[in-house]
This record gives sequence, C-alpha cells and structure tokens, in this order.
Amino acid sequence: MTSGVYRWMLLTACLLVFPVGAWADWGALNMPVGVTEISQEVYGLHMRIFKWCLVIGAVVFAIMFYSIFAHRKSKGAVAADFHESTTVEIIWTVVPLIILIVMAIPAAKVLIKMEDFSNSDMSIKVTAYQWRWQYDYIEEGFSFYSQLDPAHNVARQGGSDVDLEQFDHYLKEVDNPLVVPVGQKIRFLHTAADVIHSWWVPDLSVKKDSIPGFINENWAKIEKPGTYRGKCAELCGRDHGFMPIVVKALPMEEYQAWVEEQKIKSASAEMDALRAWTQEELVAAGEGVYQANCMSCHQAEGQGIPGMFPAIAGSDIATGNIEKHVETVLNGVADSPMNAFGSRLSDVDLAAVITYQRNAFGNSTGDLLQPSQLREVRQGLRQTKLDLNEQTINGVN
Repeated sequence: MTSGVYRWMLLTACLLVFPVGAWADWGALNMPVGVTEISQEVYGLHMRIFKWCLVIGAVVFAIMFYSIFAHRKSKGAVAADFHESTTVEIIWTVVPLIILIVMAIPAAKVLIKMEDFSNSDMSIKVTAYQWRWQYDYIEEGFSFYSQLDPAHNVARQGGSDVDLEQFDHYLKEVDNPLVVPVGQKIRFLHTAADVIHSWWVPDLSVKKDSIPGFINENWAKIEKPGTYRGKCAELCGRDHGFMPIVVKALPMEEYQAWVEEQKIKSASAEMDALRAWTQEELVAAGEGVYQANCMSCHQAEGQGIPGMFPAIAGSDIATGNIEKHVETVLNGVADSPMNAFGSRLSDVDLAAVITYQRNAFGNSTGDLLQPSQLREVRQGLRQTKLDLNEQTINGVN
C-alpha cells in the first residue's frame, strides 16, 4: 500500500479510538470547574473562548475545504494573477483584532478580580522549601509543615515493588494538610526559603510562584467543604515530583474546633521540649522524622547516593563529634545540597533525628541529645546573631 493509504488508515483509527477513550470522559481532559467563585469564572471564560475557537476553526477550515474542492484543477479552475488585495489585508487584520478585543475584555475582568485580595477574612503565609510547605496562620498564631506522607515516601523508594492498591492517593497525600474554613475569603502570602516553587491547587484556581526574598499574594473563597489536592508546579529540584499539596475545607464550627486542637498541640510540643526523654523514645520519634525529611537524599538504609548525597551509615558526621553533627543539621553545608533544618524542625524533632542517626544504620555511638539541650544551642545562636546586629548598629551610629 502507498504511504497515502497508510496515512488515511491512521487518521481513521484515531477518529474511531479517540472518542471511545477520551471523549467518553470529557471531564478528565478538560480543566476542573472548581469550588470557588474565581475558579468557576475561569472555567466559564475558558469554555466560552474554547467554543469561539471551535467556531472560528470550523469557518476557516470550511472555507479552505470548499475552495480546494470547488476550485480544483480537474474542474478547469485557473489561478488568479493578482499578488495582493488591500481589502483582504484589511479584513484579516481588523477581524482578528476585534476577536482579540472581545476575548480580552472578560479575561481582564477575571484577572483583576483574581488579584483583588482586599477585605480578606484571614491570612495564611505559605513558605516553600525543598520539598515541603510551611503554613503560618497569622491571626491564630501557630504554624506547621506539610510534606509527602512518610508511608508514601517509603513506598516510592521501593520502585517497581510498590503495591499501589494500598494507597488511595499515591504520592498525593501529606502528613499535615492545610485546613481552612468554608465561606471565608483567605489571603495567601507566598514566598520560598531556597529556590523558586509554585503553589498550585486547580480546584481553587490558585497558582502563584513562591520566590525567595519576595511575597506574592492571591486569594480563595471555598464554597464547598471537601479535600482538594495540588502540587508544586515549578521544577524545584530532584524531588520536585514529591511535593504535594492537600487543602481540607471545613465548615466554620469544625474549623474553629481544629484551631483549638492545634493550639493545644503547640502547647504540648512546648512541654515536650522541656521534659527529659529516654534514648528509646528519641530513636523511635527520630525514625519518623528521618523518613519525612532525610530519607529522600540519604535513602532508607542511610546509604546515601554516591556522588550526590553522603551516607549516614558509618559517616564521620554521624559517628564523630556530636557538636559538629548538630551544627551540620542546624545550619546545613554551604555550596552543597544539605539544607539548614534549624528553622524547619522543632527542638524535639531535631534532637530525635540526630539521636536516631547516631544510633541507627550500624552507628552505635550511644549518644543521647535532649530537646532541652537543642533549645539551649539554638537560643545561643539567636543571641549571637542579636549581639552581632547590635554591634553593626552601634558601628553605623
């Protein structure tokens, strides 16, 4: 058969197969309607312009096919000998301009509305890290981190051996979802602590870049209770694909009860940082902290990735001077992938993960680091920074 016949066969197969597999579930192909007023307006705008494009395309192709058929050589058609037409030039310049203006007016209205975060009921600061999010509830006075659920993090490193049937939302679940009230205008303030990220939740029609040193703003007012999922939409490093977002919208009464629970949890965490822990308790807690924060780079058995991330098992850091170990975890390592965790983890989590690393993976130092000791170290560092700032101010004066 000729190549032309093959092309027609392929085209026919596509026309037969595509509707069955794709058009049968148009919602899976199209953008979501969403659960906010803005998302619904964006969807309506998208569908309106999409239909206009379909009509324009149908008209253009109809004229093309008609011209090809009616003026074919076999019917004796003779090509015109003119080179340009002022009338045609004006038509195909003015008509697209009018179409663009008609499209731009409603689009501009929606864009302006998307940026109008005035009269907000509450504000949440979203800080992006590699590879987690920090949510600061400014009015309520507490914050927490949200990252890939530890069970999913462990499973994904199993490669092809992962049993996906045990997960409802594989790689789309987090340990601490962002909880917000329904019917409230929420202003989001976006920034980042390391590289550029992007906070994107399609159902809310919210997508904003998180840039170090800058604060970007947008807002959402969720109309329907439920759980809505998103992800980082900016290539932010090796584990970019494992940085999901989960937003849980609750009725106001349930949200207020959740806020009270968080305040109690914060107070409890404060007490935990002051009490004495046993080594067994810290090692058990540290394993979970390691899986959530360290395992992506240093791997499940602490073996690391040669040439990229050093091993924890048998390393000089984890088996040597504990003060050096604490400094490395708190401040990171300059010009390396090792980030500073001093501002990301609590005193309990830091003490637990350091104790775990020094007593796991074949490391048997027997060391025990109390959260209260970690707190003293961090307070000393903060005091040093304050002293330096005062010296700088006095020097300027």
